[in-house]
Amino acid sequence: MVGREHSKSQVLIPRDFQQHRIKVGQESGKLMYFLFWIRLFFFLYKQKADVFCAIDLDSILPVYAASKLKGIKRVYDAHELFTEMQEVVTRKREKRMWDWIERFSVPRFPVGYTIGDCYAEVFYQKYGVNYEVVRNATILRPLPEVAKPEPYILYQGAVNVGRCFEYLIPAMAQVPVPLIICGAGNFFEQAQQLVRLHGLEEKVIFKGYVPPDQLLEYTRKASIGITLFEALGPSNRLSMANRFFDYMHNAIPQLCMDYPEYRKVNEQFEIAHLIQEPDINQIATALRQMLNNKEYLQRLSDNCLAAREVYCWQEEEKKLLKVYQQLFQEREK
Repeated sequence: MVGREHSKSQVLIPRDFQQHRIKVGQESGKLMYFLFWIRLFFFLYKQKADVFCAIDLDSILPVYAASKLKGIKRVYDAHELFTEMQEVVTRKREKRMWDWIERFSVPRFPVGYTIGDCYAEVFYQKYGVNYEVVRNATILRPLPEVAKPEPYILYQGAVNVGRCFEYLIPAMAQVPVPLIICGAGNFFEQAQQLVRLHGLEEKVIFKGYVPPDQLLEYTRKASIGITLFEALGPSNRLSMANRFFDYMHNAIPQLCMDYPEYRKVNEQFEIAHLIQEPDINQIATALRQMLNNKEYLQRLSDNCLAAREVYCWQEEEKKLLKVYQQLFQEREK
C-alpha cells in the first residue's frame, strides 16, 4: 500500500502487508499533485507486480503510465465521483483539470470497483465500464458490552468541506449533550472558528486524528453517530460513507442524510434517522428527538445487529476477490 506523507502524518502502525509513504514536501495545490505523480510513477516503475490498483482519481495517472510501460494489468478503485466532489465542482479551473483526467483515464481502466450501485451506474453511463460494487463495510466482529458514560454525539472521519459542519456546529447550541469530532481535514480550522464564534468550546470537542483502536472506543460509547453531507455535487448525494458502517457495526444509531444509498439500507434495516436537508434547525430538532426517545434509539440500535450481519467485510471481500480472480483468469487465456 502506497500513500503520500503529510507534515502531520502519524507513525504507521505495523500491518500484515508492506506500507510505503512518498515524501512530497508540498502540502497542497497543483505542484503537490505534480510532484506526487512523478514520484509515485518512478516508485511503481521499480516494483515487481502482477497488477497496479489506483485508488481514486488523484492516483490514476501514474498508475496508468507505470502499468502501460511495464505491460501489466491495472484496476481502478473508485471511492468517489471525484469530479463531482464539492471541493471540485465549486472551483471551475480545478474541475476542468479533473474532468480531463477522468475522461482520459477511466476508459483505460475497464476493470474496477466502487462503493455503491449509484456510483457504478454513473461510471457505466459516462464511460461504459462495468465496475463491481464492493462496499467499504466493516469487518464483522463480536460486539462486546460496553459501559457507556454520559451521552455524547460522535462525528468520525474527514473534517472536510461538504460535511455540514457549518450547520451541525451551530445546531449543537440547541442540543443538550456534547459533540466529539474525531478527524481533521480541509475544513478543520473553519470548524474550530465556528465553535469559537458560537461560544461552544465546552460543547464541541475536537480530537484530531485518532488511532483506530482509540477511535473504536469513542464509537462504541457514543449515543448517536453523524453521517451528513451537503449535496452540492453528485458525489456526496450518491455516496456511501465508511462511518455509516462503523456506526452500524457498533450498534450506534445515526443521524444521516436521506440520500439513495443510505435510504436503501434504511428501508431494509431501520438503523438511522434520515433528514431531507442539512440545516441548523432540522439537525437540532432531529438530534433532540432521538435523544428524548429512548425506545426509538434502542430500536435503531437493535436493528444494527441484524444489518451488520449482511453489510460486513466478510461478504464484500468475496466480490473483491472475484474481481482479481477474473482478471488473472483473463490474463491466462
